[in-house]
Amino acid sequence: MATKTDEKVGKYIQDVKEKVGEEPNVDLLRKVTEALGPSIFSSDAEIVSSSSESELETVKKNFLIKKLGLKDDEKLDVGINAVMEKYGKSNRNKYRAVVYYLLTKYFKKESVYN
Repeated sequence: MATKTDEKVGKYIQDVKEKVGEEPNVDLLRKVTEALGPSIFSSDAEIVSSSSESELETVKKNFLIKKLGLKDDEKLDVGINAVMEKYGKSNRNKYRAVVYYLLTKYFKKESVYN
């Protein structure tokens, strides 16, 4: 029987396939989703607003620096921009789990989730 988390993961898999145009690493996507905890069930917290500077700053500080252990330099902004571009600038609703998944792959930090 599918859990609510399974439903979310399924939705994110579709998003990666349709909007990013790639076959996702389902195991990694599930781990990233589970690590986000209950926030994925809050419609506001589930979405990253790519047009909000403060939102992108939060992604950088709380995810890239604290979670992935990257050091704060311009490479982080380059990575965030590359991921937003890949996910589609015109795509208003970017799921946090997908954004974090793409950032994890971009910075080759899959080991954080192993």
